Amino acid sequence: MASDSLFAIALKRFFRDPMAIAGITGALLLLLPALYAPFIANGRPLLMIDGNGAVLLPFLHSFFAPDSSEILIERAFNFLALYIPFFLLTGFLKYRSFFRIAGALLLLIPFLVIQPRIDKVDYRKRAQTARCVLFAPIPYGPFEMTAPPFEGPSKRHILGVDDVGRSVASRMIYGARASLAVGIIATLIAMVIGSAVGLIAGFYRNTVDLALMRLVEILMCFPTFLLLLILMSILGDRQFEQSILIVIAVIGLTGWIGVAFLVRGETLKQRSLPYVKSCEVSGIPAVKIMFRHLLPNITGPVLISFTFGVAGAILAESGLSFLGFGVQPPTASWGGLLRQAFDNPLDYWHLNFFPGVALFLAVISCNFLGEGMRRALDVK
Repeated sequence: MASDSLFAIALKRFFRDPMAIAGITGALLLLLPALYAPFIANGRPLLMIDGNGAVLLPFLHSFFAPDSSEILIERAFNFLALYIPFFLLTGFLKYRSFFRIAGALLLLIPFLVIQPRIDKVDYRKRAQTARCVLFAPIPYGPFEMTAPPFEGPSKRHILGVDDVGRSVASRMIYGARASLAVGIIATLIAMVIGSAVGLIAGFYRNTVDLALMRLVEILMCFPTFLLLLILMSILGDRQFEQSILIVIAVIGLTGWIGVAFLVRGETLKQRSLPYVKSCEVSGIPAVKIMFRHLLPNITGPVLISFTFGVAGAILAESGLSFLGFGVQPPTASWGGLLRQAFDNPLDYWHLNFFPGVALFLAVISCNFLGEGMRRALDVK
C-alpha cells in the first residue's frame, strides 16, 4: 500500500508540473501523427464508391503490407495504431487481459498474411468518375513525385516539396516514424545493457566491478559519433534493406555506457542499505536480489535517463541521416530532408526550417518529460 501511495503521489506531482505537461503535449504532437500517418498522408483514397456503387478501401492493402523497404517498422506502427485504441477500450472489461492478448493475436494475422504488391492504379484519375471519394488530409504518399523539385510551400503542398518533387508534409509525418522508432527502441536496448552491466558491477564490486568498469572505460575512449559512422559504413556495405534496424542496433549498442555508470552508482548506494543485507542473510539468490529488490529501487533515475536518451538517439539518427550514413533513401527521415537543403539552404529554406522545428520539438519534449519525472520522483 505504501508503494502504491508513493506512486500515486509522484503521479499527481507529475501531472501538476507545467513542464511535464508541456513535455507530454509535445510528445503527443509527434507520436499521434506518426502512428496514424496512413490516415493523414496517403496517395490512395481512404474510401471510394465507384460508378457501380461498389464500396472500396484502396488504402487498406498497403496499410497491412506497406510498399516500403522499412516494412517491419511500418507494420509495427500500423499495428500499434489499431491496437492502442483497442487496448484502452478493453480497460473497462472484466477479463481485459484475455481480450487484450486475444485481440493482439488476431490483429497480427493480416499483418503476417498479407504480402506487399505493386499498385499502379491512378486513383486520382479514377476518382473523377467515382460517386464518392475520401482522400487523406494530405493526399500524397511519401514516395509520390507530384510537383517540380524544391517547390516552396503552396496551397497544394503546405510545406513544399523535396529535391525530386515529393511532399515535405507527407515525408515529415512518415519521417517521424523513423526518428521515434530509433529514439525509443535504441534507448531501450541501451537501457537494458547498461542496467545489467551497472547492476552486476555495483552488486559484486571488487574484481567483477574492476573488470567491467575498465571495459567500459576502454569503450569510452572511442568517440561515439565516429564509432557510429564506422559501424554504419561497414553494415551499409552489406546491402541490408532495413536501414532503420541497423541504425537502431548501432545506436543501442553504443549508447549504454552512461547508463552503466548511473546504475552502478545507484546500486552501490542501495547495496549498503539494511534491506540488502537482510536479503543476503536470508539466503536469497544474488540474481533475485539484483532484479527483484535492487532494480525497482533505482528505477526512477533510469526512467529519467531514458527520456534524455531518447532525445540523444533522435539527434544521433538525424545526424547520421544528414551525413548519408543513417536511414537510406527513399525512406523518409528528418535528417535526410535537412541534407537535401545543404547545397542552397537559403533558397530551400523549407527543407531546413520544418525538419529543424520537428527536431527541436522532439528534443525539448523529451527534456521536459525527463525534468518533470525528476521533480515528481524527488525524495525531498
